[in-house]
Amino acid sequence: MTTEGDRAERGESVAERGESAAERAESTSVARVRAAAIELGLSSNVVELSDSARTAAEAAAAVGCKVDQIAKSMIFDADDQLVLALTSGSNSVDPAKLATLESASTCGRARPSDVRATTGFAIGGVSPLGHLQPIRCWIDPHLLDFETVWIAAGTPHHVLEVPSDRLVEATSGSIADFVA
Repeated sequence: MTTEGDRAERGESVAERGESAAERAESTSVARVRAAAIELGLSSNVVELSDSARTAAEAAAAVGCKVDQIAKSMIFDADDQLVLALTSGSNSVDPAKLATLESASTCGRARPSDVRATTGFAIGGVSPLGHLQPIRCWIDPHLLDFETVWIAAGTPHHVLEVPSDRLVEATSGSIADFVA
């Protein structure tokens, strides 16, 4: 695994790395996550994966951790308000429980365009850090069973390891049971 910092230290240019315009645009997302991590006093060691980590199982296999140590960032629409449900890799969100937490009459997966507009990230790479707009965050208590967890870092190919207790602080998240 090569970090973005390793590439920069070697002085590799975008052209030398063979990145497309789309990949250069995605690197803006990674930079935003890294900047947010630094501002929050977290490690900024974003890890670039050679393969996609769009699923918790893919991410866990790539970094060598348990699936439950992958913190999935799931964005829901609760009565027209977007909310982040940060859940352990093997868990699923129960929209009814999330609706209750939000005091909402309806709750379902947010539209990809709304996710992008609010967070600045495309689905598959949504990080709990570095959103364009503030978003309420609910955290699965199972994530706190681990010393560290892995979060998406802006693209399906980038992840960041963070102490689970610091993730609560960094997201201003509330710990609650919202899993199915």
